[in-house]
Amino acid sequence: MKAQLHIQAALRNGKTYLKQGYFSPPFKIANITENKKAHALELMLMSSSPGILNGDEYEIKVEVDDGCSLQLFTQSYQRLFNMKKGATQTTAVALGENASFIYIPHPAVPHYESVFISKNNIHLNKSSQLIWGEILTCGRKLNGEVFQLSKYHNLTEIYINQKLIIKENLLIQPSFINPSLTGQLENYTHQASLIIVDESINTAIIKEEVAVLLAETNEIDFGVTNAPVNGIIIRILGNKAEQLFQLLQSISLLIQKQNKVVTSIA
Repeated sequence: MKAQLHIQAALRNGKTYLKQGYFSPPFKIANITENKKAHALELMLMSSSPGILNGDEYEIKVEVDDGCSLQLFTQSYQRLFNMKKGATQTTAVALGENASFIYIPHPAVPHYESVFISKNNIHLNKSSQLIWGEILTCGRKLNGEVFQLSKYHNLTEIYINQKLIIKENLLIQPSFINPSLTGQLENYTHQASLIIVDESINTAIIKEEVAVLLAETNEIDFGVTNAPVNGIIIRILGNKAEQLFQLLQSISLLIQKQNKVVTSIA
């Protein structure tokens, strides 16, 4: 199935609103903003499909105009079903000046012999604020499917004023490299990453707060590093999808608290 989603957020009377919301099946979007007087817009990305199927081709485009704040939520875990041909997803994001975008999707769950290739192309202005997350699980662990996928490849490229600043390249191909080997994931089965790019935050304070939060969390390993621009990159290894998802949400709240991006997560 070929499917498209186009979201454009614009500013009107000091509030962010959905200027354009085009989608084709199985996509759907819903405005879940509770405080209608808030500056930020909160949208829920939904799907009528049980997951991503063989031959699916998804195209997603998100535009956040100058001065707007958008947070995009997902409804459920992204299941990648058994495939022969594979499935693809391309996501293009463009943020205007002083625009904010937060996207922390639910974890991806690759089923037996699934093949998924995804590319994310994100263009920012220097004053843009971005929080971008990703969580990959080993598969249906309770069913005995631990890294029985065929291939998972997710490439994320982030640009500021057309200059590439961050390139995240995640490839899991168990037939080529066993993810459980030393130097790979070893004793962990799940991994998460969070990229924060924001000229307004104090990275030293954020890094310290994040390190304290993660150090107090059991059964994970993590790393927090500076981004090439003002921002940080966080990587977490664990064994529980929901735990990693909640950690990324908590870190996002720390960022929002410092830069005063108004949301209704709390």
